Amino acid sequence: MKKLFLIIGAPGSGKTTDASIIAQNNDNIVHYSTGDMLREEVASGSELGKEIDSYISKGALVPLDIIVNTIVSAINNAPVDNVLIDGYPRSQEQMTAFDELVSKEDNIELTSVIEVRVSEDVARERILGRRAEAAPGEERSDDNEEVFVKRMAIYTEPLADIQKFYTEKGLLHVIDGERSLEEVVSDMESFIKSKI
Repeated sequence: MKKLFLIIGAPGSGKTTDASIIAQNNDNIVHYSTGDMLREEVASGSELGKEIDSYISKGALVPLDIIVNTIVSAINNAPVDNVLIDGYPRSQEQMTAFDELVSKEDNIELTSVIEVRVSEDVARERILGRRAEAAPGEERSDDNEEVFVKRMAIYTEPLADIQKFYTEKGLLHVIDGERSLEEVVSDMESFIKSKI
């Protein structure tokens, strides 16, 4: 049985970094970022990758079927039983579709949804600061003020519904993402270990 932890948070909340450090520290945990999975597909130059890129470069949501299938396939093929996936779900539609799909999968149990909570000001400072620090050619196409505002709106609009849905299922766990990286990682790692 694969134990799945979904990690959600605003752009710049640090969720991808937190999850990747935890996976590096624990042989029995693997981490996938939906963003990374999609960017890898884009980098491959495939037709699907070109289609995905046309959404990502505008800061828009990638269509549901593409994401859900990418995620379920990654979980089923994961080399270990504890899987962290960050950056999902990002809409009520994604959440509902994923919930329906996972409930039909005998070997996947959604163990918890961890929200790394930061204010919009902290998120903006981190994202736009990341752009300033990037070496030439390393800038991500989504690291500018206009796209940040759009991504933040996409994240916050369905957030209350997502929080309510997972709270009612007893799955939502909130972590304060405004502390140091070490504190956030330690907090999240302890929580995940208590569930596996």
